[in-house]
Amino acid sequence: MPPDSFPPPFPVHRRMRLTDHTDYSLRTLIYVAVHPDELVHVQSVADAFDIPKNHLVKIVQKLGQLGFLHTVRGRSGGIRLGRAPQRIGLGEVVRAMEPDFAMVECFHQGDNACVITSACHLRSVLGDALRAYFAVLDRYTLADLVDQPAELRRLLGDGAAAVIPVADIKVKKRVTAS
Repeated sequence: MPPDSFPPPFPVHRRMRLTDHTDYSLRTLIYVAVHPDELVHVQSVADAFDIPKNHLVKIVQKLGQLGFLHTVRGRSGGIRLGRAPQRIGLGEVVRAMEPDFAMVECFHQGDNACVITSACHLRSVLGDALRAYFAVLDRYTLADLVDQPAELRRLLGDGAAAVIPVADIKVKKRVTAS
């Protein structure tokens, strides 16, 4: 069943949220995935989603370090996927980009000051919920999110000036003195 066929479990104002960092990471990967044969400028992603470019640069850098993106520096630089969309699991991205999944104090082993932890089952229940959450995310890949690339590109805008076809990128060979 496609992910968008599930009704929201509760009103929007009560949902658990990912950080903007993770949200922007997923959107960046989606944008780049629907431009598979092009080197995408970070500014194009920032413009498409109205995200501050300075913030997005940090996200792109981390996605590159983690191998989700391949970054090309320089004047003709840009970004492209670091591996096939089918090999980028959503659970993997969320785990890598979210800073913390300690939902309540008792998740913190070292500095848990809750006096009822030893007799309370809250940590166990929330731990089960977190495992279920990731079990769902782990069933999906970036490819599942971009199975309608033409429609996504239309919604993201033309982008004709925002990308450089990979085939048009000329790589200069370095000449070393002998």
